[in-house]
Amino acid sequence: MTPIRTERLILRNWEERDRALFHRINSDERVMEFFPFRRDRAAADAKMDEVRAWIDEDGYGFAAAEIAATGECIGFVGLSGTEDIDVLVPGTIEIGWRLAPEFWGKGYVTEASEAWLAFGFETLGVDEIVSFAVAGNHRSIAVMKRLGMQADPDADFDHPAVPDSHPHLKRHVLYRLSRQDWQARKRAAR
Repeated sequence: MTPIRTERLILRNWEERDRALFHRINSDERVMEFFPFRRDRAAADAKMDEVRAWIDEDGYGFAAAEIAATGECIGFVGLSGTEDIDVLVPGTIEIGWRLAPEFWGKGYVTEASEAWLAFGFETLGVDEIVSFAVAGNHRSIAVMKRLGMQADPDADFDHPAVPDSHPHLKRHVLYRLSRQDWQARKRAAR
C-alpha cells in the first residue's frame, strides 16, 4: 500500500519492527476487553503476516498507525472487507481500529479514520462504510459518532464469531456512513 499521511500519523503496512506492538494490542486485557480471545505471540505473528499479505494484495486493510514525529507504531486503523460476517451484505466495507492504551484519548483514531474514509469514498469509490462494536463499547461508539456515522438499530446483530461462552460480547451495534453524507459533512466543515 502507499502510505497515507495525516497531520500526526503515517498509515502504512506492517513491518517486522511492529511485531511486539501487534502482539501487545492483541493480548492486552484493556485493548481486548470486548473480544472473546487473546492472541499469544505465535498467533499474533501469524495474524500480522495474514493482515500484511491482505494489505499487499488489496492496497488497504487494518494498517499500522505510526506517529510521524517518532516512528512509533501505536496500533492499527483501517478498512476491511466483512466477508467473514455473514449477516452483512457481501461487499460491505468496515472501518476499524485498535490502539495501545497509552495512545487512547489523543484523537489518533479519529484523525486516521478521517483519512481512511477519504480513501474509501474517493479512491475505492465505495458508497458506504460501516463500523460495529459490542453494544457496551462506548469508546468505539463515540468515535463512530465523531466520524458522522449514524446508528442503524435495525441492523444490529449477534456477531457470528463470538462463541456462546461470551454472551455479553455477542450483540453488536452497527453504524453507517454514506458517501453522500460524508461529502455533505466535508462541505459543511469548510
